[in-house]
Amino acid sequence: MVSEEAPRPSSVGLGALALLFGRLGFTAVGGPAAHIALMQRELVDQRRWLTEGEFLDLVGASNAIPGPTSTEVAMYTGRRHGGIPGLIVAGLGFITPAALIVGVLAWAYVRFGARPAVNEVLAGVKPVVVAVVLMAVVRLGRTAFTSRLLAGIGVGVLAAYLAGLTEPVLLLAASAVAATAGSGQRPTAGGATLAAVIGLPAVAATQTASPDLPRIFGAFLKIGALLFGSGYVLLAFLRRDLVLSYGWLTEGQILDAIAIGQLTPGPVFTTATFVGYILRGVPGAVVATVAIFLPAFVMTAVLEPMIAKLRAKPVTAAGLDGLNAAAVALMVGVTWFLAKDAVVDVPTALLAAGSLAVLLRFEVNPVWLMAAGAAVGLAFL
Repeated sequence: MVSEEAPRPSSVGLGALALLFGRLGFTAVGGPAAHIALMQRELVDQRRWLTEGEFLDLVGASNAIPGPTSTEVAMYTGRRHGGIPGLIVAGLGFITPAALIVGVLAWAYVRFGARPAVNEVLAGVKPVVVAVVLMAVVRLGRTAFTSRLLAGIGVGVLAAYLAGLTEPVLLLAASAVAATAGSGQRPTAGGATLAAVIGLPAVAATQTASPDLPRIFGAFLKIGALLFGSGYVLLAFLRRDLVLSYGWLTEGQILDAIAIGQLTPGPVFTTATFVGYILRGVPGAVVATVAIFLPAFVMTAVLEPMIAKLRAKPVTAAGLDGLNAAAVALMVGVTWFLAKDAVVDVPTALLAAGSLAVLLRFEVNPVWLMAAGAAVGLAFL
């Protein structure tokens, strides 16, 4: 069982949730792993709204369901401290700033026919993100890997992930192994429902005419309900549906949309805002954004109350521990791939090493380091 290190406050108001996640929505760049690292710092280290164990439970639960992982962590936190209103406030606080920024960039893209010079900015930000995520992995790993079994699960999940296995399968397997060890029972057959869900994205879509708002809503609702994984997985979904099946966008437009989603703060899923604007202007942007995030709101509203109940029973608590160990192992894997993509020469290696040294030595907000990395990228990379 994970340790409970620091008590959370008796109550957190809706205003405090709105301020925190609204600020993160404006400043949290670098993708889901970086967002989780920033949330761990804010929610556990600074505000103590959650303990390390509680935070890991939320991260594990978010990894186990479709949708944007870091956004779901925000929603779970809001649901825990403010009920359904808190969930809505936290979720909208994190999503809305990013969607507005992406919407403005989409307008400029359509108006002027080009995207900003994102490659230089990303070249400076990515090495800093590697350092930020590495720090979070170390902190969360101390809480997640509290036994040889959980450490072994983490090593196995990491190896399988690097070998190419998908996240949902690994998370389910890790939870099942830990729960079985906790109960002393043999594993039971299962996983058909999960396999069916994983297999659904492979179903070919039917060619349709030019998109109206209901078609846009349906396309992005399906993505939000089925997508596990990173922004690169989102790219695969968008390309298959909107380029190959529907013919709504070109290959270049999809790549530009993903680049904008990675550059801007907040959830990468706000790529949907960009695509929706290209397809049908402001109404399309609103419809696509609502549709892709709606499943996450519904699932976190239903599942959050169950997490505490699962933690209260030995067998299901063991399953959560296995899920958390797998989630941290996946973060290690993501960090490896981020590092391969980000640290490509001596300047980027120095930027990553310098950022890690600053984080180890000083209590500095990682957002400022990311801003500095963006400036270095624009000036020198």
